[in-house]
Amino acid sequence: MAKKRKKSVSDKEIARRNIKKKKIDSDFVSNLKFLCIVAAAFVLAGFAALQMYLSAQPPIKNLEEFKPNIVTKFYSSDGEIIKTFTAYTFSKVELKDVPEELKEAIIATEDKNFYKHNGYDVFGLARSMVQNVLAGRVVQGASTITQQLARILFLSNEKTFTRKIKELVIAARIEKTISKDQILEMYLNNVYLGSGAYGVEGAAKIYFNKHIKECTLPELALIAGLPQAPSVYSPYNNMDLAIKRRNQVLTRMYKMRYITKDEYKNAKEAKVVLNDMPQFYTTNKAPYFCDYVMNELQKLGFDETEIIHGGYKVITTLDSKAQNAANEAVVRDLKNWGLSGDAKQAAVFSFDPTTGKILVYVGGKDYTKSQYDRVTQAVRPPGSAFKPFVYAAALEKGVSPNDFVDDMPVTIGDWSPHNYGNKYRGKIPVYSALMVSSNVAAARVIQAIGVRSVIQTARVLGIETPLEYDYTIALGSNGVKLFEFTRAYGAFANGGYVVQPYAIERVETSRGKVVYKAPKTKVTHQLSLRTAAEMTAMLRTVVTNGTGAAANIGKPAAGKTGTTDDNKDAYFVGYTPNIVTGVWVGSDDNSVMSRSIQGGTVPAIIWKDVMKVATEPYGKLDFNYPEVVLQPFKLNAANIKIIKDGEQIEEEEQTQEDEENTEKTLLNPKDVINNVKSSINQVVSPSAQSVPNQVAPIPQQRPAAQVQPKTPAPSPIPMAVPESLH
Repeated sequence: MAKKRKKSVSDKEIARRNIKKKKIDSDFVSNLKFLCIVAAAFVLAGFAALQMYLSAQPPIKNLEEFKPNIVTKFYSSDGEIIKTFTAYTFSKVELKDVPEELKEAIIATEDKNFYKHNGYDVFGLARSMVQNVLAGRVVQGASTITQQLARILFLSNEKTFTRKIKELVIAARIEKTISKDQILEMYLNNVYLGSGAYGVEGAAKIYFNKHIKECTLPELALIAGLPQAPSVYSPYNNMDLAIKRRNQVLTRMYKMRYITKDEYKNAKEAKVVLNDMPQFYTTNKAPYFCDYVMNELQKLGFDETEIIHGGYKVITTLDSKAQNAANEAVVRDLKNWGLSGDAKQAAVFSFDPTTGKILVYVGGKDYTKSQYDRVTQAVRPPGSAFKPFVYAAALEKGVSPNDFVDDMPVTIGDWSPHNYGNKYRGKIPVYSALMVSSNVAAARVIQAIGVRSVIQTARVLGIETPLEYDYTIALGSNGVKLFEFTRAYGAFANGGYVVQPYAIERVETSRGKVVYKAPKTKVTHQLSLRTAAEMTAMLRTVVTNGTGAAANIGKPAAGKTGTTDDNKDAYFVGYTPNIVTGVWVGSDDNSVMSRSIQGGTVPAIIWKDVMKVATEPYGKLDFNYPEVVLQPFKLNAANIKIIKDGEQIEEEEQTQEDEENTEKTLLNPKDVINNVKSSINQVVSPSAQSVPNQVAPIPQQRPAAQVQPKTPAPSPIPMAVPESLH
């Protein structure tokens, strides 16, 4: 009985406890619901208060005139930005010039409600806040395009709640200041898109070498996918991720019905064809030249830190179109001729021989891999490209281009030079000897006029590199710098004047105040007008009929090829009345190039590619020199000898190749110079052919080639000489 009562009590107690527990649970749920309602109310109130606060924000003054932070920029002479010290590419584009597909891609990817909200997306913001609270840190942004613009223009990229609030406030103010289209245009022009590109136009140039309006749908989708993580999705850094991201953008565009199913499929299957130029040239169009400009600025008294952060506008002499052509030609032509690898290099230097303005400056094929400047630092033997200085020295002593010299073997001391292919032509005019680049003829001339005369001529024309007192310099055995070598050729182009090249026209502060302006360039007269005219007439035959035929641009031009005996270096230096350009091709490690690489191949081709662009503004302007009459000369094919080891071997019959070479040698100046009115029959050595090893003595004074004024016709073109020196 007692046990039964005890059990009944226990059951009642248990029931009482259960009832009490249920009441507690019910109270907890009720309290929790109450708390949630209160919290939601607070959140809604907070959002309402925030929205009221943001709505009350004033507009931003002068936002439409906003410009990025002031940095120093280098400009080309034609107004192109060639370098900024934040190393980016920026080109502004108006919204009307942006393809509709790109605007749709950006909106679909970054902010699908862009045209509906007031600068911020409340639901997106709430969603991101929940994710961030759960993660304990900021992991999701949910920024609208307007918020992103606020961050780009006024804030940093740090992921903090404080920055997020500032971003909202500024976004609201932006929306009150300018229209949606203006916001989108400003965003498209300022958003960072990787690989040094700011704005969609800059990205199109860097990635595809196009204007944005020329890009295809898949290219536009790739660009639209970059803002989320520019470095990660840059196709230069990771092509697979770039394509994956592009396809995500295309998927969103398709789901939002911006593109059709066929457009979607075709765009996803499209291959990415990137700009094939080295990436660095898209953010710094002339890196070696910019280094040269920096050195000039420092010589002028500008401190390096001051240059970088001073907000200067540095206007240079560079021709941006010709520079781009040179950058592309170096990469393309070296590749086409099998000169791959980091050691195989080329350098290009151009300047205006009348003003001294540097127009093109390429110190190597890839600045990112080598900052060594092969224009001003490398000392490389020029081969036969040095011969013009030998002949210029001879002309200054009175030798005529029409005088004859023996193109036969010669020995000077223990030196016995040979012609290319051991081919010798007997007695030929001096101008023809230079045209076919005869080694033995150049050796005979330097022996006759003396080494000292040649060195002195090279010195006064601006070659400062030490020159050995040796007969072999006639064939370019002594190393030179491309900068000095090209400068020296300028005297042949401008009437005998040596002009000092320069790179900076003027420097302005951020307020437009000019703090430096280039003075008149230094000019000295070192060659007679007669010698400059005769050298130009001779060097024109090299381009029209001689070893430099590959450099023929269809305009009046003169130049000389050069190749070292060991095929380690090849040159072509040439000029028109307005531009002088030198090109070197070789190996940094001094290794031998292919036998097919000569001055008349890759260097001449690069020269042609550059000069076709550089000379466009001048049309077919001719040299305004007194006319130089070259005596028509017909080479007797029977005189051509192939001589090896001192033994003369008669050729019984010519091959087709020999006949073609003979046609080049049989120059008829009537076809090139015109108006041949008389001949000069003076001979350097009347008996030189009968005594092969005898050096033909050259008289100290020799009548010059006939120089006659041109027949009056059109108005004369001003001579290519600085105006102050006419």
